[in-house]
Amino acid sequence: MLAKRIIPCLDVKDGRVVKGVNFVNLRDAGDPVELAAIYDKEGADELVFLDISASVEGRATMVEVVRQTAGEITIPFTVGGGISSVDDMKRLLRAGADKIGINTAAVRNPQLVSDGARKFGSQCIVVAIDAKYNAEWGEWEVFTHGGRNATGIKTLEWAKRMEELGAGEILLTSMDADGTKDGFDLKLTRAVSELLTIPVIASGGAGKTEHFYDVFTEGKADAGLAATIFHYKELSIQGVKADLKGKGVEIR
Repeated sequence: MLAKRIIPCLDVKDGRVVKGVNFVNLRDAGDPVELAAIYDKEGADELVFLDISASVEGRATMVEVVRQTAGEITIPFTVGGGISSVDDMKRLLRAGADKIGINTAAVRNPQLVSDGARKFGSQCIVVAIDAKYNAEWGEWEVFTHGGRNATGIKTLEWAKRMEELGAGEILLTSMDADGTKDGFDLKLTRAVSELLTIPVIASGGAGKTEHFYDVFTEGKADAGLAATIFHYKELSIQGVKADLKGKGVEIR
């Protein structure tokens, strides 16, 4: 079994890290380069940067942020947001990103996943899925545009298709749990994890160390991603790892 990973997430808007609840009510959480360097020193296994600025200026800012961050850290980091072509991927990889995260662009053009995987390798392509429970279906629906647009696509079918197209990893965010600190969505995470052979990063809802234990054991996730609790020093990465090791979880 692969060792589990703890991954802080930096939502970057106009060059600053922000965080909200259920994808809204954003507040400032600091400078992304400084935070990345701190997380590297604290023992994070990887980092995820998500550019939530839709503007062209935001994307240009992000390339510069990626370049600066690459000079400060030694751990792998994934960059996503506003990526709609293989050229966009290349630009960010050249700036120092290790993996590329795509979400809305994959829904618009699923071929982009296979094109990216062919060009840079599957290990480089992370498909981010923002999922929300749809009571009518009794299943989860995929949302795009930072959680604003419902797609009518079922999450399990979509995750499987992304794996088939060459994604190397799925970053699965529960919109229902996002920012609540009530725990990861174990039912959603387990359903996707058991369906796929590629790693699943669980996101949304971390509030206590036990939540990571639950998502690794019950949810079958390969990695746990969190933002709020780490940004505001409610939990430390080293503390989470020590607790998990004490409970017998194989951790990096």
